[in-house]
Amino acid sequence: MKVCVLGAGVAGMTSAYFLWRAGHEVTVVERNAGVGLETSYANGGQLSYSYVAPLAGPGVLPKLPPWLMRRDSPLRFSPRLDYHQWRFCIQFVLACSASQSALTTRRLLRLSFYSRRLMHEMVGHETLDFDYVKNGKLVFYSDEASFRGAVATMDYQRSLGCEQEALDRDGCVAIEPALSHIAHEIAGGIYTPSEDAGDCYQFCRSLERVMRSGPNPVRFELDTQVTALLHDGRSITSVETNRHPVAADSYVVTLGAQSVFLLRPVGIDPSIYPLKGYSLTLPIANGSAAPFVSITDHKRKVVYARLGEELRVAGLADITNYRNDLDPERIQVLVKQARDTFPEGADFSHIKTWCGLRPATPEGTPVLGRTRYDNLLLNIGHGALGFTLACGCGKIMADMASGREPEISLEGFTLG
Repeated sequence: MKVCVLGAGVAGMTSAYFLWRAGHEVTVVERNAGVGLETSYANGGQLSYSYVAPLAGPGVLPKLPPWLMRRDSPLRFSPRLDYHQWRFCIQFVLACSASQSALTTRRLLRLSFYSRRLMHEMVGHETLDFDYVKNGKLVFYSDEASFRGAVATMDYQRSLGCEQEALDRDGCVAIEPALSHIAHEIAGGIYTPSEDAGDCYQFCRSLERVMRSGPNPVRFELDTQVTALLHDGRSITSVETNRHPVAADSYVVTLGAQSVFLLRPVGIDPSIYPLKGYSLTLPIANGSAAPFVSITDHKRKVVYARLGEELRVAGLADITNYRNDLDPERIQVLVKQARDTFPEGADFSHIKTWCGLRPATPEGTPVLGRTRYDNLLLNIGHGALGFTLACGCGKIMADMASGREPEISLEGFTLG
C-alpha cells in the first residue's frame, strides 16, 4: 500500500520507519530541506518514559498568577485575539484537577512504556548514531513541600510500573556529583535509573539513512510545502503542495503545531496550540563539572542532558503565537539558570540557541488514530513528549494503516 507521511520531525520519521518495516511504499513530505529541522531539532534530549505527568495539574493553578507576571517564569502567556488560543487556555485550566491529572498520567505511562520497548528494540536492530545513552534521570526539588508531593506521586507511579527512588540531598549529590556546589539548594530528588537520552535531530537523520537504504527505500519529498488535503466524500484523494500533488492510499499527518492549518479546512479541529520552548547547546568544558545523569530542575522547569561532548539545556513554555522566533530575554533566563547550576561544566562563550513550537493539547495527551476520513490518520499533539512517545506512536500508525489493531489501547488518545 502507498502511504504518505506529512512531516519529517521525529513523529513523522518514526511513523515512516514502522510503515516501511511493515512493507508499505512510503513517501515523506517535508517543507524543509532536511529532516528533523523544526521542533525536533534541539529539544531537551531526554527520553523521559517515567516522567509524563501533564503540565495541567492541581498544583499548577496557584502558581499561574505569579508565573504569568514574572519575566523569568517557566510559563508565560501573551494574550492574542485568537479564539483557538483562548479555547486552549480555558480547557487547560479545566484539566487542572487531581482526577484528570491522574487519568492522563496513567494513559501516558501506558504509551511511554510501549514506546520505550520499541526504542530499545530499534536501537538493538538498527545502526543508529544519535549519542544515545541509558544514563538515568534525577529530578531535584528546592523546597520540602514540592519534594513531599513528588514522593507521593512516585508512590502512585510505582503502582503503574515505574521504578523510582526518593533521595535526600546527599543521595542526589552521590548520584550526580556535579550538583555538589548547589547541594544547599536541594531538598531532595527522585531518581529513575531506566531513563535514556539522545540527540533527537541525529536520531531523525539516522532513520533517514536507514530508510533510504535497502529494498523499497522510502521516498523523501523535501522542500515541499503541503498546502491542502483534497477529498472525495469520506476519503482523502491527494495532497496539494507547492510543487505537485502527491497521491497515496493512506495519509498520516505529523505536522506538529502546523497540523491544525491543514486539518481545519477539511472539518477536523483538534484543540492543539503551540507551547514555545527554548534550548541552549554548549560544549562541555569540564567533564566532571557537567552532569552525566539527565537532570531536571523542578522549580525552574529546566532540563539538562549530556549529548556526547555537548550539554543540552532546555525549558520554558510561552503561550504566544505560531512564530518560532527567538526571544532574547527568554534565552538569557536559560543562560543564567545554566550558569547557576553548572557554572564550570560548559563553555558559555560558545552557545547555540534554539526555540521550537511544542504542539500541545490541554490535557497533555497526543491525538492519535482515525478521523472522519477513512484513509487519514493523525499523530499530533505530543507537547514536550514528542521524542519520548515517538516510537510508540509511529508503530500505532503502522498498525492502523495495515488494518491491525494497535498493541495498546488508544482510549484517551483519539479524536473526541
